[in-house]
Amino acid sequence: MAMLPLCAQEALKSSEEEYYDFLSLSGIVERPTLGYRTLSDSVWNFRSSTSDNQDETPLSFADSDANVWKNNNLGTTFTLWHPENASTNWYLSGVKQGFFLRAYGPEWYNSYNTAAPYGQNDGALWQGRGYNTSLTGGIRLEGYGLELTLKPQLCFQQNADFEIMPSAYDNEYGYFWGYGLDAPQRFGNSPFWTFDWGDSEIRYTWKTATIGFGTQAVWLGPAWLNPMLGSNNAGTYPKFDIGLRKTRVTLPFCNAFVGEIEGRIILGYLSESDYFDNDSTNNHNMINVFNMSFAPSFIPYLTIGATKVCLSKWQKFEAYYLNPFYDSNNSEDQKASVYLDWLIPHAGFEVFGELGVDDYAWDKISNPFHTMVYTVGMKQVIPMWKAVAEKGVRSEIVFEWNNFEMSQDFQLQWGYMGYYSHSLITQGYTQRGQLLGAGSGSFGNSQYLGYTIYYPKGSASLYFHRNCPDVNYILNKAVNSGVTEELLQHVWSRYKTYITLGISSSNYLTKSFMLTGGFNFTYIHYNFYKDDSDLNTVQITLSAKYTL
Repeated sequence: MAMLPLCAQEALKSSEEEYYDFLSLSGIVERPTLGYRTLSDSVWNFRSSTSDNQDETPLSFADSDANVWKNNNLGTTFTLWHPENASTNWYLSGVKQGFFLRAYGPEWYNSYNTAAPYGQNDGALWQGRGYNTSLTGGIRLEGYGLELTLKPQLCFQQNADFEIMPSAYDNEYGYFWGYGLDAPQRFGNSPFWTFDWGDSEIRYTWKTATIGFGTQAVWLGPAWLNPMLGSNNAGTYPKFDIGLRKTRVTLPFCNAFVGEIEGRIILGYLSESDYFDNDSTNNHNMINVFNMSFAPSFIPYLTIGATKVCLSKWQKFEAYYLNPFYDSNNSEDQKASVYLDWLIPHAGFEVFGELGVDDYAWDKISNPFHTMVYTVGMKQVIPMWKAVAEKGVRSEIVFEWNNFEMSQDFQLQWGYMGYYSHSLITQGYTQRGQLLGAGSGSFGNSQYLGYTIYYPKGSASLYFHRNCPDVNYILNKAVNSGVTEELLQHVWSRYKTYITLGISSSNYLTKSFMLTGGFNFTYIHYNFYKDDSDLNTVQITLSAKYTL
């Protein structure tokens, strides 16, 4: 059985994907996507390094010292069968000829939260108070354009008791604001198991045209921690998609390279949690996603893109929902974003940003910031001392700022919960009670700063994270209201801030076995409520992964 070690296909936010993303800052690997990432699309390839001697064959960065983890197994594609002579006809030249196998994991993740829930971008797992664990693993088969991936997730959540606010919904564990959001504060009063199909799908690809059906998580846009409209923060949902993977565009006749494009259309089936309402007729919503990115040739490494999302009731499907230019008729929830990402490899630097708007309120053009939210961030390779760098040590810093607060012109209009909620699509932008977008910046703001060192046998990270998740709840209560004692005691007092300081480290104990541990301390501060209202909580994590 032959092996193909120079390309890798990695799950979202895995240790391996974040490592390849770090290498891309210096141009060591080529990014496989522009603004639409799934496990199937995340195929990383090493570039070739240049040689001073033109008679020498350029070496791949995969074999150079720039690839810090080159002696570890980050995953191998096995060739089950490959034809002696690849066909050059018009059809077969557009597919990967032969049959190939890739295994994922198994990976076992564990966390313990001492006093309050903490965790995001963890798929179907809900990391409540107490012990939480998930097991993932699977295989991927490819042959002549057909791709079959099976990678489910099995989770257990202790779901220990902690103080919550009074629910605004039928279920006592629902969200405390009854405007339109299926986001339980706690998932019942007992431990529970969750099974999710995870990154599983069947797909067919010819050249860059692709069509698939499955449940793979989708990461949309350039954000590192809190993407607006697509992440792996929630469990997966069944979806059909069609579009183009990253494609070079060359004008005919003159053979001029224009740039690269990427686009995808999604039709998906969302479900509510068991802790929302008692109406069984509204349990499912339809989601339509339209995503397009363009990287112009005249500005190297710049990507611009846009995403539009439409949520509607599954029972009220209309064909015009598949039109990305369809305007709202007030029976659905529409939201959109535009984003920019600029990578400068010779400086090891990247800057990115995204602007989002809710429900296309063009009649509010006098205030273009009406319902607007934003994300800005940067990544930078940090040079190491020569003696340290010679030992194969590299480092990076990542910063991201998310603002999902309601625009202040609502103070003169009406209450507005936020970007992920809606009065008609009452479950909001969720799947089984977890947000499909930003996990920590949902209705407030978030600031993240992290520093990571990569060394030949692993990595170590130190990070600071501050987030205020429910700012809009406070601001909404002040709409058309004066400052009263009740407002201060029962609303303003609940304005809370999470301040987290954490460390984590991943280490290859053998070439194929990685052990990752982490520790973070979170101080949850309330403005004022009672003397002992502030809360300290600790999270301890441990995961083990074996890679074939």
